[in-house]
Amino acid sequence: MIPCIFHLGTGEIIVILVVVLLLFGAKRIPELARGIGRGIRSFRQGLNEVEDEINKSDKKEDKN
Repeated sequence: MIPCIFHLGTGEIIVILVVVLLLFGAKRIPELARGIGRGIRSFRQGLNEVEDEINKSDKKEDKN
């Protein structure tokens, strides 16, 4: 079941964006977004590497 935190309305999203803007400032938001994007990309690459290793080990076991 999805937690209630994901059921945000337009008003709540606007308030969150305004708070983020006030806390970080307009100049730091693009830098923050880039950092988040890099982190997500790195996480996905790590997951793909683990998945590849699991698939390789499964293929080796199937050959034996």
